[in-house]
Amino acid sequence: MIELIRANDPVLISYIVSVLEAEDIRAVVLDEHTSILEGSIGAVQRRIMVRAPHEAAARSILEDIVPGEAREQT
Repeated sequence: MIELIRANDPVLISYIVSVLEAEDIRAVVLDEHTSILEGSIGAVQRRIMVRAPHEAAARSILEDIVPGEAREQT
């Protein structure tokens, strides 16, 4: 799994996931429950993950939605 973006904005996360799924790219949101449990201080961000074969297409879509926000893989 490849991490695309980390964010605390539930609306943005929902929108990104729905756009990816509309393009037949299954996205998984990790740390959602931990983020909710820690409250509103923003210490734990939610991560959107996709399978490696879909990385290029997902990054292209993400660049259209939030330019410059995709996480670089190290």
